[in-house]
Amino acid sequence: MFYRRKFYVVKPEFINIFNDHFNQTNLPNQLKYGAKLVGRWMAKRDDGLVEIFAIWEYESYEKYEEIEKNVINDKAHVQRIHDWYEKHGGKENVYKKYILEVRNEEIFSTLNL
Repeated sequence: MFYRRKFYVVKPEFINIFNDHFNQTNLPNQLKYGAKLVGRWMAKRDDGLVEIFAIWEYESYEKYEEIEKNVINDKAHVQRIHDWYEKHGGKENVYKKYILEVRNEEIFSTLNL
């Protein structure tokens, strides 16, 4: 199995907008192509910002790459993402004002099962 963590640091005033976007746009498209969401959580930080992260599970790294390729080649999905950014002032504006950090990283179990 291959696991990844998608991690964001978001300003609190953008949380509902960002979570709605995930639930209405990103999650359905990921599931459509075979990704499995383990869970998605958020936690307030001491500096007033909010960490949001999701854990995803895939059969293999190759399956992850296949799913990601399908997602980015889905023209209707790409247009929905573009439209969402435009609604909020453009991608550059969103990452400048509201989403301050993004990481996409492989994670590893520490269990000896």
